[in-house]
Amino acid sequence: MLRAINSLQRARVASRWSRDPGRGARLWGTSPARMHLDFILHDEEYQKIRALIERLRKDSNGRIVFLLDRNGQPVAYTGEMAEIDPTALASLAAGNVAATEGLAQLVGEQEFANLYHEGERDSLHLSVVGRRMVLIVIFDERSSLGLVRLRVRKAAAELIPLLEEVERRGASEASQVQLEAAFAGITDADLDALFND
Repeated sequence: MLRAINSLQRARVASRWSRDPGRGARLWGTSPARMHLDFILHDEEYQKIRALIERLRKDSNGRIVFLLDRNGQPVAYTGEMAEIDPTALASLAAGNVAATEGLAQLVGEQEFANLYHEGERDSLHLSVVGRRMVLIVIFDERSSLGLVRLRVRKAAAELIPLLEEVERRGASEASQVQLEAAFAGITDADLDALFND
């Protein structure tokens, strides 16, 4: 389960975020496993997500495709990010989704899963993927809303099972770490004392 993180942790995440225009998509975290609290993304899974969002960017003629969690933490991106701060984009997009969720509830809906913002040059399409992620496609006149929506729907259908598997495995690994931590402080002397009584 993803949880909100405090400002110190947010600063640490932001300091680990790297931009690498030559390689495309990047993910915050450290190797070999990339962690987000209970959400642990290994390199193999990261590469699958990276390939999927890059394909979405090409198929939709988008400028940028960005995956973040609903708490505003960047997960991966691809495209023309030189002029955009990924941390700010993720935070503002998550706020937008949360605010729209409140509006949806006011009118009797559970959520509005797709959001669209049209600008003079660029447009944004935000889509809630699964229960925890938001997929953003930023596009210009080279694409259309219809094409973006079609391609996002297809990409989300591939992304949801992958993210669910990551969550299941991450929860299992987190349980194992908690179990090991619970027994880490027990010494041989403690065990001898326990069983000699």
